[in-house]
Amino acid sequence: MNKKKKSKIIQRILNNTYSKVPIPLNYKNTFTLLVSVLLSAQCTDVNVNNVTKNIYPRYNHPKHFVKLGRKKIEKLIRKIGIFRIKAKSIYYLSKTLVEKYKCKVPNTYEELEQLPGVGHKTASVVMSQGFGYPAFPVDTHIHRLAQRWGLTNGKNVLQTEKDLKLIFPKKNWNKLHLQIIWYGREYCKARDCFGLTCKICKSCYPNRKKKFITKKA
Repeated sequence: MNKKKKSKIIQRILNNTYSKVPIPLNYKNTFTLLVSVLLSAQCTDVNVNNVTKNIYPRYNHPKHFVKLGRKKIEKLIRKIGIFRIKAKSIYYLSKTLVEKYKCKVPNTYEELEQLPGVGHKTASVVMSQGFGYPAFPVDTHIHRLAQRWGLTNGKNVLQTEKDLKLIFPKKNWNKLHLQIIWYGREYCKARDCFGLTCKICKSCYPNRKKKFITKKA
């Protein structure tokens, strides 16, 4: 079965499973979306939401975090992994937004990826969910599923992103990456499906018998 056939099967199953797909991270505006995505690195979305629900009602603007300073930001996010590094990034990206962008989050990949602590995946999420720009953010989970489903060779997340963009229609990217995230959490789990039991894996590879071992990003 070629990739185009697989892509049609995958889209049909995902659309039937998630006709409407919620955004995993809670936020108030584009700036807090940026902060939440930054915080989600090596951390679950649930944990990020639990922490930020007590932050965003009071602090939701770059000036707020500049005024707080690094130490106070650390105290606010201390329940999140590598919180000191993330607090430093949040402080300096907030400072950059105040001083260089008049407190507004820039809407280009180039400018976003120049902000402290912001990589390509974070920029892609903000472009997609914050600005509605067609993007296909690929994290380690989507990278894993794309390998299981035979859509990429697993070289790295950037290669996976390129492969997925070639296979799926551009108009579907924003919704599709969210659908894949939810499907991976509920059905094609890392230590459960192993490429053998979920509906997509069985449809794409009906004759697969051995556990599929993915390459790390």
